[in-house]
Amino acid sequence: MASPIKVCVTGAAGQIGYSLVYMIGSGAVFGADTPVSLHLLDIPPMMPVLNGVCMEIADCALPCVREVVATDDPSVAFKDIDAAFLVGAMPRKEGMERKDLLAANVKIFKVQGQALDQHAKKSVRVLVVGNPANTNALICSQYAPSIPKENFSAMTRLDQNRAQAQIAARLSVPVSDVKNCIIWGNHSGTQFPDVRHATVAGKSVYDAVNDEAWIRGDFITLVQKRGGAVIAARKLSSAMSAAKAACDHMASWWQGTPEGSYVSMGVFSDGSYGTASGVMFSFPVTIKDGKWSIVQGLPIDDFSKGKLEVTGKELCEERDDALAVCSAAQ
Repeated sequence: MASPIKVCVTGAAGQIGYSLVYMIGSGAVFGADTPVSLHLLDIPPMMPVLNGVCMEIADCALPCVREVVATDDPSVAFKDIDAAFLVGAMPRKEGMERKDLLAANVKIFKVQGQALDQHAKKSVRVLVVGNPANTNALICSQYAPSIPKENFSAMTRLDQNRAQAQIAARLSVPVSDVKNCIIWGNHSGTQFPDVRHATVAGKSVYDAVNDEAWIRGDFITLVQKRGGAVIAARKLSSAMSAAKAACDHMASWWQGTPEGSYVSMGVFSDGSYGTASGVMFSFPVTIKDGKWSIVQGLPIDDFSKGKLEVTGKELCEERDDALAVCSAAQ
């Protein structure tokens, strides 16, 4: 039996963590025959709740789970880990602006970056889920200089899943038939859900939908505002779907993408497609042997270029605001 993969989940007592730890323990991420050691981190007031989560993990009798470490100490949680799901953050609440989230959460991810730098394996793969995810991932990486920048990513897979589901519903097909929906840019209201290069059962989604006004209008708005719609309905932010997307993201990163398929990940921009460099920008990527590569050469029309510019501008503004918060806190 292989040695367990050490996996940290922060905010593990929260709503996303509650779904996420089960999915990881079930083998859905790293493989049904791959043992895992779960390192669960939360803040001191949440430890009684986290202990209850640990009881439930035990009661699930998951064959993949070899060990569960529950702690409020980042040095313990991040010790020699192979993968991290950074979920713990102040959740977005109804009426809250992204800048409010940014100021509160950037400090959390600065501290966690420093702890990862000191205690995690240098090969650790870090997925940031807590919002604003792209900029939190940027800050986390900045304060973990000994870990390669390509080992950090931000989650836009939830947006990709939302886009895929909306196309499937529009065409009355199984969601598994829809491939290669792209999320460009930020996990925010400026993101650009793009189906120009997507297929349904091997055919063009654009042609199958045959409604450019909807694709360029209501579809984009629906995906951009889906998180807010969930909050309005549940009075809580997306949890089950966010956990599923985090698992999808890490599973792709760990196991690779099928030939001819790509997925959306927030990764360090190298300026591809005219985007601003030095921000965490969501691109279509392929993954092989744990390494992601930005898909190159996709034709981008003027409409799409305009969308990429808007979301890139927001990411640059967020980056500058976040760095200012970090500097002020020193």
